[in-house]
Amino acid sequence: MQKRRIAIGVAVLAGAVTLAACGSNDKKASDSATSPASDSKPAASSVAWPAPADASAQVKAAGLPMLGQEGQVLHIHSHLDVYVDGKQVTVPADIGIDLNKQQISPLHTHDTSGVVHIESPVKADFTLGEFMTEWNVPITKDSLGPLKTGGGKELHVYVNGKEQSGDPAALKLAAHDEIAVVYGSPATKVQVPTSYNWPQGL
Repeated sequence: MQKRRIAIGVAVLAGAVTLAACGSNDKKASDSATSPASDSKPAASSVAWPAPADASAQVKAAGLPMLGQEGQVLHIHSHLDVYVDGKQVTVPADIGIDLNKQQISPLHTHDTSGVVHIESPVKADFTLGEFMTEWNVPITKDSLGPLKTGGGKELHVYVNGKEQSGDPAALKLAAHDEIAVVYGSPATKVQVPTSYNWPQGL
């Protein structure tokens, strides 16, 4: 699998500001290392939540700063899969990145692989709730963006295949965790991934 480096740069009066992505891949790797059907993937969902037009506003809503470059004091990655009614929702590129202002949140995506980059100039805990707010798809125990639980619909969150209890927004993003957010009817079965096949360098 070939690594891809993405560099974003713009000239300014004082020089050039560059936001350089660490090695990432814009294609999904295998879902579950233990699944017999890891070579098959769920159909794409009709639900589409694009990256926000105003990334800076959403980062501010999440309570996070915008930076001139990626931080290196904390540099880890988590992977996120989102399923709605049994179908996979694409996690878009450029969540947490303001291309116009050439600024970047310590919590962001570079591509549609579902890899969440946590690259901070200070050691801190970052949460699923912060990332989902940056995406403008806030998550609570009872909702996923505009989707509500009840009426036969449920919301479940898994980490490395294990279901989590409590407030999903408070879930800490840890290195190489596979996080799955599943919304829909219990009758609609989803093969929850237990791991992610990380590309070399992540």
